[in-house]
Amino acid sequence: MFFFNKRYKPFLKRNFVFPLRTFKVLNVFEVITWFSALAFIYFGINCFYSKFIVSEFLRYGLSKYRTTIGLLQLTGALGLLLGLYFNPFLLLISSLGLSVLMLAGFILRIKIRDNFVQSSPAFLFAALNILISIKTIYKYF
Repeated sequence: MFFFNKRYKPFLKRNFVFPLRTFKVLNVFEVITWFSALAFIYFGINCFYSKFIVSEFLRYGLSKYRTTIGLLQLTGALGLLLGLYFNPFLLLISSLGLSVLMLAGFILRIKIRDNFVQSSPAFLFAALNILISIKTIYKYF
């Protein structure tokens, strides 16, 4: 039979098994960085188009800074992705900048008396980006 013949085993191994081995498995650090970057891309784009985000910035009293914050989120997300693969210093600066941005957002939410459940996403993303910063320092510097 064709598939059980020893003569065809190298052919099968070369053409069917080898491509499956070329995929790189991401480690936890890369998964966390991708998750943070994709989340900030999503929220950064929503700063420009979402009516809900526009109303939230009005509630915060920061409506004139909405586009600036959206651009900072998009820039930080791009910095995370580029820094992950090309420049660790860019990864460090981007993660520190996003963590400062999210800590400021968390403090603002506490200041306007949102409860902890409403404030927790900002706190969690600040913690996540601090974790990325610490891991970047230990891994590359």
